[in-house]
Amino acid sequence: MRPDDLALLRTPGVPTVSPDGRVAVVAVGRPDLGDDAVRSRLWAVPTDGSAPARPLTSGWCDTDPIFSPDGRWLAYRGAEPGGPPQLHLLPTAGGAPRRLSDHPLGAGRPVWSPDARRLAYTARVPEVDRSGADRAGQPPWLVTTLRWQADGVGILTDRHSHVFVLDVLPDTEDEASPLPRPRQVTDGAADDADVAWSPDGAELAFVSARHARADRDLVRDVYAVPAAGGPPRRVTDGRADCSLPAYDPSGGWIWVTARLDLGPDGLDVVGRGATLCRVPVAGGAPEPVLDPASTDRGDGTPATVLAGGAAHIGVQRRGAVELLRVPLAGGPPEALVDGPFTVHELAAAGGVVVAAVGHDRSAGELIAVTPGRRRLLTAFGRGLAGTGRLRRSEERTASAPDGAEVHGWVTLPDGPGPHPVLLSLHDGPHRQDGWSLSVDTQTLVSAGYAVVRCAPRGSAGHGQAHARAVRGAGGTVDADDVLAFLDAVLADPALDPERLGVMGVGYGGWLATVLTGRTTRFAAAVVDGALTDPPGLVGSSDVGWWFADQYLGADPPARAADLTTPTLVVHGEDDRRFPADQGLRLYAELKRRGVPAELLLFPGAGSDLGRTGRPRHRRARLEHLLRWWARWLPVPPDEDLPGEVGPAPAAPADGNGREPLTVRATRLD
Repeated sequence: MRPDDLALLRTPGVPTVSPDGRVAVVAVGRPDLGDDAVRSRLWAVPTDGSAPARPLTSGWCDTDPIFSPDGRWLAYRGAEPGGPPQLHLLPTAGGAPRRLSDHPLGAGRPVWSPDARRLAYTARVPEVDRSGADRAGQPPWLVTTLRWQADGVGILTDRHSHVFVLDVLPDTEDEASPLPRPRQVTDGAADDADVAWSPDGAELAFVSARHARADRDLVRDVYAVPAAGGPPRRVTDGRADCSLPAYDPSGGWIWVTARLDLGPDGLDVVGRGATLCRVPVAGGAPEPVLDPASTDRGDGTPATVLAGGAAHIGVQRRGAVELLRVPLAGGPPEALVDGPFTVHELAAAGGVVVAAVGHDRSAGELIAVTPGRRRLLTAFGRGLAGTGRLRRSEERTASAPDGAEVHGWVTLPDGPGPHPVLLSLHDGPHRQDGWSLSVDTQTLVSAGYAVVRCAPRGSAGHGQAHARAVRGAGGTVDADDVLAFLDAVLADPALDPERLGVMGVGYGGWLATVLTGRTTRFAAAVVDGALTDPPGLVGSSDVGWWFADQYLGADPPARAADLTTPTLVVHGEDDRRFPADQGLRLYAELKRRGVPAELLLFPGAGSDLGRTGRPRHRRARLEHLLRWWARWLPVPPDEDLPGEVGPAPAAPADGNGREPLTVRATRLD
C-alpha cells in the first residue's frame, strides 16, 4: 500500500435493515485527498444478494441511516462542506430528502419512536455564541470541574449534550413548509447520550453522569425521562460505566452494555471489559448476561441491537471481533461470525442480521446472515484490493518471562528476506490489534519492512485478568511481553534481528519510550500522539485527572533523560487526549542532549490522526514515516521492493462481481 492509496479506502459504517428484512442501507466513507475531507453517501443493498449495492444519496457527508418501523422513511444525518451534521428524512417510496434540523453544533444519530411519528436524538446546546472568527474577542470560560474538555469536541463547559424529540412532518407537508421545532427533553450541567425509546413510546432511556460524584469518577448511569419531558429518574445503581440502553420488547427490562463495579472511588476501570447486562425498568443493579471476566464488547454499533428474541453484539477475542447472538430468554450465545475477522457494526430486522465485517486486508464489507445461510453483499474494497499491494498477517505466539502467553502477528513483505523489522505498538492499552485493516502496517510492508504487532498485557480480547495486569503497573509486564514476543519471532529467518525499529501510537508510543529507555537495540523510534510526561498529563488532558494514576502508578518507568534512540515525534496540535505538550517536551529534551530527533506537528489535528485526521494529513504522515525509516533502516537495493503495478488481476467473483469474503458462521436451521 502507498500513501496515495488512501484515496481507495472505502469504509462502511453502521447499517440499517428495512422492517421486512429485504434491504440494507449503509453509509460508505472515503478520504477525498483533493478536497481534504472525508466524503460519505448512503448505499442500498438487497439482503438476498440479488443485485449489487447502488448509491442512494449524493450529499457531501451522509451518515447514520435508520429505517422507520413502518418502512416508509429513512432518517439520516447529512452535512454540507464545513457545516455540522443535521437530520434529514428520505421517503423510501421515492422523492427528495428533506432537512429536519438546524442545530448550530449539529444533531446526533436519530432514533425512531415505535409509532414512526417521532425522532429522538442528542444535540449540544451552546450557552454562548462562539461561532465568530474572532476567538480572542469571545468571553472566557469559567471552569469549575475536572471533566471540562473532550478530545474531538473541545471545551464542554458551556455546550452540554441533551436529548431532543422531533415530530416527523405528515405526508401532506411540502418542501416549503417550515422546519418542525424540536422539543428539548433534558437539560442541566451534564452530557446525555445513547437515547432509546420504550416499546410504548412514552419514555426515553439515555446515559448520563448526574450523580453527586460525577465530576470525580467514571460512573455513568442509565436514566429514563418521559418523552414529553419531565424530571429524569435514575435506573441503574451508580456503580458501573453504562452505555447503549435498549428496552426489552416486553417493556420489563433495559439491556445495556456496562463496565461493572468500578470500586468505591468509581475509577477502577482498567482492564474491565464492557459486557452485556440487563436491568429492570423500575431500577436496580445491572445483571451481567455474559461473563465479564471473558467478554469485552468490541463492535462500534451505537446501539444494543435486539431482534428476533435475541441481543446481537460483537465481542473482542484474540484480535478478532466475533458476532454473538444472545437469547433474551436465556441460554448459551451462538457465534454467527468468528475466526480472523472484525465485526465493525451491525443491524437486524425481518429475520436478517447484517454486519459490516473486515479483516487484515479489508476495511469492511456487508454480509447478511439468515436462518441456514449467509451472503456477502458488497465489494466496496475492491479498488484497494485490486492494487495487489495488501499482505496477509500471520499469527504467532510466545512465552513471557513469567510464562504467560503473548499472542501477536507478523506481516511480511514479498521476497525471502531477511527483512528489516518494525515493532508496532497499539494504542490503549485496553484495545487490540489483529484482524482489521492497518494502513500503517500495509504501507510499511509494501516499502519492504516486516511489521510485528502483539497483544501484551493490558490489551483487550484476552480476558479480564490479562487486561488488568497493568493496573498501576504500565511499562512493566507489558514491556516484558513485547520484548519476549519480538525475540521469539526474530528466530524466523525472514526477519533480520540486526535491523530493528519501534513505533507506537498513544499509549503504544509511551511504551515505545519505555523500550528505548531499556535497550539500545532499536535503530530508531517513532512516538506518535503519545503520553511521554505523566505528571504533565494531569492538568492538560481530558483523561489526565485519572489515567496516569490508574494505568501507570506513582513511579512510571519512562523518562526522557534515559533515551538515546533517534526519535521522530508525531503529534496533533489540538490533541486533548495526550496534548501536544507531551510530544514537544520529549522532542526538546532529545534535541538538548544531542539525540537525533524530529518533530512532526499537525495543525488543528486531534488524537489518533493516523486514522481520523484530515486525508492530506494522513497521507503526509505516511510519507514522513517512510522517509524516517528509509533514513534509519534503509532497505538494501537488492530487496524486492514493489514497483509500478500493472493492471489489477481479475478478482474471484460469485456471479455479481463481488470478491468472496470467507466468514465462518453458525448455520441457523
